[in-house]
Amino acid sequence: MTAAGPPPRTGAPASPTVDVHAHVLLPEVEALVADLPGLAEAKALDARRNGAEALAVSGPMVRERIPLLTDVAARLAAMDAQGVDVQLVSPSPSHYHYWTDEETAEKLYRLANEATAAHCSTAGERLRGLGLVPLQHPRHIVRALDHALELGLAGVEISSHAPGRELSDPAYEPFWTRAEESGALVFLHPFGCTLDERLDRWYLSNSVGQPVENAVALSHLIFSGVLDRHPGLKVIAAHGGGYLPTHIGRADHAWSARSDAATGCAHPPSSYLKRLYFDSLVHDPHVLRELVRAAGPDRVLLGSDFPFDMGAEDPVAALRAAELPDADLRAVRGGNATALLSLE
Repeated sequence: MTAAGPPPRTGAPASPTVDVHAHVLLPEVEALVADLPGLAEAKALDARRNGAEALAVSGPMVRERIPLLTDVAARLAAMDAQGVDVQLVSPSPSHYHYWTDEETAEKLYRLANEATAAHCSTAGERLRGLGLVPLQHPRHIVRALDHALELGLAGVEISSHAPGRELSDPAYEPFWTRAEESGALVFLHPFGCTLDERLDRWYLSNSVGQPVENAVALSHLIFSGVLDRHPGLKVIAAHGGGYLPTHIGRADHAWSARSDAATGCAHPPSSYLKRLYFDSLVHDPHVLRELVRAAGPDRVLLGSDFPFDMGAEDPVAALRAAELPDADLRAVRGGNATALLSLE
C-alpha cells in the first residue's frame, strides 16, 4: 500500500472508526469468466435460488451503486458522510466463481487480489483490502493466500462452503495452518444458500439464507475442532455470524446431551464465540447487544455491507442505537479493528 492519499479526516476519535464489511466490484474478474461455458449454469443456479422478482430488483440496485463500488473518490466521499475513517474492502461475493476449473481459478484469484490491492492503494491508509482464494481447489488455496499477503492485503474473503466441501473438510487444514501462522484475516461471507428454491420468494434467499449459511459454516469450524487445532485464527463472520450467536444455547445443549455432537470439539460451542470475530450488521439493536454479550465486546467489529441495499447506510448510528456502554461502543466502533489491522 502506498503512502499517498488524502489526509486524515479532522475531528476523528482517538481510534479511527473502522468498517470491516465493505465491498469492491471488479469488472476484470467478470470479463475473465464472461465467455466460459460454466457461467451460464452458475447464473441459472443463482436465478433458481433467488427467484425472478429478487433478480429484477437486484440488477438495478447494483447498477446504481457501481460508482461507489469502483470509484475510490466516490467511496471516500461516502465514508466521510458516514463518519467512517477506514474500510476493510473485500471483493463482491459474486466474484467467487467456485465453479471454475483450476487454470481459470488461478487467473481469477490473482486478478482479484491485484485489482483489490490497486483499488486500495490510491487511498492511503483509509482502505485496507482482502483477496480471494479458490475454495473449490484446496491445493491452490495456500498459494492464493500468500499471493494476497505479498500484495499487502490483510487476508482473504471466503464463502460458507464450496461445491461438495464444508469448511470442516480436512483438505482445508493447510489453509487454516497458513492463515494462523501468517496472522491473515479470513472474512467469512456467504454467497448463495443451499436451501435453493425454498427461498426463491420475498428475498428470503438473503434475509433467511445468509444467516443460515453463516451459522452452518461457523458450526462446522467449531464442532469439527478447527478452532481447537488453530486457536490463533482470525476469522471475521459477516452478518453478526447469522443465527448462531443468539441461538448458541441449543448447540451447547446438543454438545452436552449427545455423544455424537461432542466428538469434534473440546469445549462447549459457546466458548468458541470468544475466539471468533463478528461484524455488527444485524439490523436490530437488541440482537447487537446480545451478540456483544455472547461473543464479548472485544470480538465485535463495525460492519455496514457497503454499499448494498441490505447494508446499513449509517453504521455508526446503528451501533449507537444498541446503547452499549461507552467502552464497548468505542471498541466496536473502531478500537477492536484498529488492533486487529494494526492501524496507527
